[in-house]
Amino acid sequence: MTTALTHARVLAADGWHDDLAVLLEGERIVDLLPPDDPRVRDAHQHDLHGAMLVPGFIDVQVNGGGGVLFNEAPTVETLRRIGAAHRRFGTTGFLPTLISDRVEVMRAALAAVEQALAEGVPGVLGIHLEGPYLAAARKGVHDPKYFHAPGSDELALLCASHRGVRLLTLAPDQVPLASIGALAGAGLIVCAGHTAADYETIRAALAAGVRGFTHLFNAMTPFGSREPGVVGAALEDADSWCGIIVDGHHVHPASLRVAIAAKPRGKMLLVTDAMPPVGADRPDYVLNGETIVVRDGVCQTAQGVLAGSALDMASAVRNAVQLLGLPLEEAVRMASTYPAEFLGLGESHGRIAPGYRADLVVLDDDYVVLRSWIGGSPE
Repeated sequence: MTTALTHARVLAADGWHDDLAVLLEGERIVDLLPPDDPRVRDAHQHDLHGAMLVPGFIDVQVNGGGGVLFNEAPTVETLRRIGAAHRRFGTTGFLPTLISDRVEVMRAALAAVEQALAEGVPGVLGIHLEGPYLAAARKGVHDPKYFHAPGSDELALLCASHRGVRLLTLAPDQVPLASIGALAGAGLIVCAGHTAADYETIRAALAAGVRGFTHLFNAMTPFGSREPGVVGAALEDADSWCGIIVDGHHVHPASLRVAIAAKPRGKMLLVTDAMPPVGADRPDYVLNGETIVVRDGVCQTAQGVLAGSALDMASAVRNAVQLLGLPLEEAVRMASTYPAEFLGLGESHGRIAPGYRADLVVLDDDYVVLRSWIGGSPE
């Protein structure tokens, strides 16, 4: 059945339009048409009553949601629950993220994502392995007992044929350049994060295949006058992408504004680093045997270490506008178009345009999600 979404303020590839209907057939957007086009009149019409229609959000760093943590139960059912929790906040595509853990947990997580993709679990695009190839000096909330350099068996596991996207965050100061090159050559998206590397090490890692930086500024060497560090290398490099957590806690808004100005447009992504409280009633969860409680919107240990976030993507977009002063159009693209391009999905996801997947979100003027479609299926 053909569906026409009408009377919306549509964020198309060339900007906002108040005079277009979006025609859907199956999983795809067929066309953007004037409301009086015969194809619109003949379709089943869904009136959006002047709300904003934007591309669905894509979150490349989702540790949990709906009260569950991927590490604690790396199963298809967990992925369904996490996806459903984040869909309420406009996320129509995500990478479930596994924090540093045992190799057998990594295997289970990879298998769960493979099965979820085979079953078409809504929203699952692949997997993000955040560690365990990280630096103890920049461990954040990760448990360093799991840290090590990848051996041949693990490289073979990671580089094996797979469905969907595989993103791996590692510390370039802990992983040989040859291994980084092998991972990138096998089609993995390799990001630098939780790293104590200096500027020169990061430049070499970028040349070897690193494509991005995980939660810029957090858990990495800072930008200094004589030691540019990881942050300096990230901001200098025009080709790499940077994920940023815009929750008002992880990074000062002024630092984020400077970083966004430094990078070419399209290279900064909104991410949540979300934990189980997103979309759940309970404000606490257990990580590595320690109970983490969300207080005033901040997830942190008893020692004050940030432990992911309670951020959702609709709030990240809102914060990008209200805290960073970005135009809404750009904030939405940082949550949809740019992540799609980063993941190599820019020809099918992240835009409202003919031929693209019908992953769509309806927002009101307060950035509250009213409705969503994933692959043309309404919530």
